[in-house]
Amino acid sequence: MATLLYRLGRGSMRRRRLVAAIWLVVLVGLGLAAATLRGPTASNFTMPGTESQRAQDLLAEQFPAASGATGTIAVKAPAPGQLGTPQGQAVVKELTQEAATLPGVVGAVDPFTVRALSPDGRYALIQVQFAEGADTVTDAQREAYEKVGAAAEAQGWQVAPGGEVLNTEPEVGSTEALGVAIAAIVLVVTFGSLVAAGMTMLNALIGVGVGMASLYALSDVVELTSTAPLLALMLGLAVGIDYSLFITSRYRQNLLDGLPRDEAVGRAVGTAGSAVLFAGATVVIALAGLAVVNIPFLTVMGLAAAGTVTVAVLVALTLQPALLGFAGRRVLPRKLRAATTVTDTDATTEATDADGTTTEDRSAFGFRWARLVTRFRLPVILVGLVGLGVLALPTPDMRLALPDPGTAPAGSPARVSNDLISEGFGPGFTGRLAVVVAGDDQQTTAAAVPQVTALVQRTENVLAVAPPQFSPDGHTALLGVVPKTGPTDPATETLVDDIRGAVDGIQGADVLLTGVTAIGIDVSEKLSDALPVYLLLVVGLSVLLLMLVFRSLLLPVKAALGFLLTVAATFGLTVAVFQQGRLADLVGLDTPGPLISFLPVLLIGILFGLAMDYEVFLVSRMREDFVHGDTARQATINGMGHGARVVTAAALIMIAVFGGFVFMDDPVIKSMGFALAVGVAIDAFVVRMTIVPAVMSLLGDKAWWLPRWLDRALPNVDVEGEGLRNHLREKESTRV
Repeated sequence: MATLLYRLGRGSMRRRRLVAAIWLVVLVGLGLAAATLRGPTASNFTMPGTESQRAQDLLAEQFPAASGATGTIAVKAPAPGQLGTPQGQAVVKELTQEAATLPGVVGAVDPFTVRALSPDGRYALIQVQFAEGADTVTDAQREAYEKVGAAAEAQGWQVAPGGEVLNTEPEVGSTEALGVAIAAIVLVVTFGSLVAAGMTMLNALIGVGVGMASLYALSDVVELTSTAPLLALMLGLAVGIDYSLFITSRYRQNLLDGLPRDEAVGRAVGTAGSAVLFAGATVVIALAGLAVVNIPFLTVMGLAAAGTVTVAVLVALTLQPALLGFAGRRVLPRKLRAATTVTDTDATTEATDADGTTTEDRSAFGFRWARLVTRFRLPVILVGLVGLGVLALPTPDMRLALPDPGTAPAGSPARVSNDLISEGFGPGFTGRLAVVVAGDDQQTTAAAVPQVTALVQRTENVLAVAPPQFSPDGHTALLGVVPKTGPTDPATETLVDDIRGAVDGIQGADVLLTGVTAIGIDVSEKLSDALPVYLLLVVGLSVLLLMLVFRSLLLPVKAALGFLLTVAATFGLTVAVFQQGRLADLVGLDTPGPLISFLPVLLIGILFGLAMDYEVFLVSRMREDFVHGDTARQATINGMGHGARVVTAAALIMIAVFGGFVFMDDPVIKSMGFALAVGVAIDAFVVRMTIVPAVMSLLGDKAWWLPRWLDRALPNVDVEGEGLRNHLREKESTRV
């Protein structure tokens, strides 16, 4: 593998103009395709096979007029009882008429007709039905809807449009650019060269551009959720910068060792590039593995992010060597350019110290930290385990749900409407349920509806059951159910189970419970059930893959256990901040609540891949030195010494990129950015750079033990570059 990548790196550098031109053409072509073929993103989360989704499909078939997006306009009169006056009724009727004539609206329901009035005569709810789904409602239609009621507000009334029609795609703004700016500063400080920093950032941005353009070009034929592009952008930026950083760092080191430029590039891609390839493969496999959960929107999110990471790997292995060829020795700080001399352009020797490692200042922080950690390995391991255990304490209290307007940013239209409905009618009105009764004929359905109504009304925590609405053929009836508690309240989840249990025995008709709240509960339950299976898949994958890369039994087990520690601590911190509300003001969170249902599964997949990035980069260098003759302890120190600076920079870049998304208003993206930033910080600085070298020192030579039969059975991927060194020696002897 290392030899193949060595040739790829040298070839890309020597044909750098052609390589750069190809990537430029690809970027422009895909950009044009994205601009012309881009389709809408979906804001709904479907879950085939669940009861709530079957009910939704049935409603779309039997009630086609109600298959579009819905809106709810909450109205508050200036004083109690005012809705009972002629003047108040006139204002509400005028509002209803205004809403019914909005572009894209097929009708609005008069609250006086359906008695959607609060007991004190001050609040009313106007139901608005759109012709199209929320994902296809135009911005102009949505804007007109948000502005409804200007005349009533001028008279002192409060009008708050809300509902699913306001669900929009989160927008990337200046706060995310802040993360990129911080990443650029970290690169400048790490390299001490604007050329090296700028080239690395340019390479990553080109990769992100190609990946995102590909994603949007396919969005017209593949339904993307609104969070999928943002997830792909987060990961594409983070790993793109990191992978380019790894290769550029090794190239600079090779230059300092006196190698000519083409040889320095070839060896950088052959060694660091091998780590990049396998680290990228782990990210891609983990994300693509989300398909085993069998949840369509999660599969699309995983595949979208995996595609962007794949592009980042390809760009790092081909375009990065080309850009290094253009930059030459300018990737080095000025004071170091003259300090090294280049021998003959075909030279293949490498300057080494007596211990077999490349020349570097052994007093650097990475070496000093490695010596300290290996010296006090038992206390370091104990403190690390206890600290991560404390951080993980809130994890068992984790609750999952789909987002609801009650956790939207304060002051947003959705939040204002939600709060007004809760104020006037109670929290249950913000998470109403729907019971669908379907029979083979009108008589069967008509006979079942009174039984269902009676059973639901007797269920604890039910506030009200609305009169039935029948489909045009009379075969299907729809009953609205109002809980006493809000959509994310544990009591509402219990109510959903109780209603399903109560109506299970109805004869002659299918009774299905649905609604946004029920869908969210079903999604959360299915994801919770899938979590252990996916975690086992990811951990098993890590053990097998690292066994192949490092040719060891104990190292993969150690890496998997370290990953579990990272996940547990990350979950604990995320629950503490976003669910329990501790230090919520620091991340701009208005209202704590349950975590988004798919966050744990998604976090496991992403953190697994990113954790293996650092594991492969650090430990592959340790194995490289161990294979080349160092003792196990010295190899650990050398691997940390050479890799600590790069891994620190890579982790800070990822934290900055992910952290930039914490400042978005959308609580879902905010929680994802926070969890990823915290997870990377814990894994890089606590697990990989502290606990890992301590454990490696404790294991000694046993860390690299592998049974002979298994060693013969496993293919040799040559991440440490031993085959490459043999190839270079043969090349040198042939020349002589």
